[in-house]
Amino acid sequence: MTFWRGPYYLLKIKYSLMKIIFNSKFLMHNQQNWAAGSYLLEHFPKKYGNTDVNGESYITLVHTEEHKKSIYNACINGDTVAESLLSPDSYEAAISAVGLTIMASEQGDFAVVRPPGHHADRERAAGLCLFNNIAIATQKLVNEGKKVFIFDFDGHHGDGTQSIFYNSNRVFFCSVHQLFAYPFSGFANEKGSGKGTGFTLNLPLMAGSGDKEFLDALHIAITAAMRFNPDVVGVSAGFDGYEKDSLLLLKYTKKAYYECGLRLRRTFPIVFGVLEGGYHNELLECVEAFVEGVNVGARPRKTMFDSDMSLG
Repeated sequence: MTFWRGPYYLLKIKYSLMKIIFNSKFLMHNQQNWAAGSYLLEHFPKKYGNTDVNGESYITLVHTEEHKKSIYNACINGDTVAESLLSPDSYEAAISAVGLTIMASEQGDFAVVRPPGHHADRERAAGLCLFNNIAIATQKLVNEGKKVFIFDFDGHHGDGTQSIFYNSNRVFFCSVHQLFAYPFSGFANEKGSGKGTGFTLNLPLMAGSGDKEFLDALHIAITAAMRFNPDVVGVSAGFDGYEKDSLLLLKYTKKAYYECGLRLRRTFPIVFGVLEGGYHNELLECVEAFVEGVNVGARPRKTMFDSDMSLG
């Protein structure tokens, strides 16, 4: 039974901590945006040093060369793209966001980046997203022969990521998001196409949903992902479902983010994460709650029947 891949299998996995990786150059991108400005990450430099990885060479694993060039030119020219006022600093931030996400996927870490990525399609920037960070890292893993489960708990549907892998049976994409919110997609009948049929799972929640509804959806997602049996789990971690978010109407607490990390890592041996949205001034605490859950979930249990074991 696939279930046994959980407790017994994890006892054989070397315990490792998920680290938060960050670079202060992300603060220079789209600084004055009222919702998504650099204020979101202002507390991270006080606790986390600068990790810099240039991911420019990986962009065309997912995006066309034309899209890459158009974003570069828009940054050089100071254009407004995807609700973002771009600058040369924006391009530096974008290629570093790709690089840190790839590093996170290789090390099991959490990349705190700007700009986010999950609304960007192969040839389209949208919703503050220029390049699709998690899709690029995932495609690299797929090219290496791995199967990847992407769990997107951003309060907005990850339409770009879904589109990129909609025909793939090597990536299982699941999104938990607020129903009828931007980008107004992610309905339950969107399940993939061609050989990717059945490899997309959308679990939209009504406005006002809180921890119980989120964790119930997480249980469904984990159960489905266990059948897929991924080699790696990538988390599009948007914290705009948080109860203090300024854009959405979900009511998650930090306890839910902790529990999400705990349950994912208790079930799967390799988990990495990348920041998507979150429009409030408590992003640091939310990220740390999720990462703490992952790290507690990674610890070998003294007994298989530990009372805090959670698979759903």
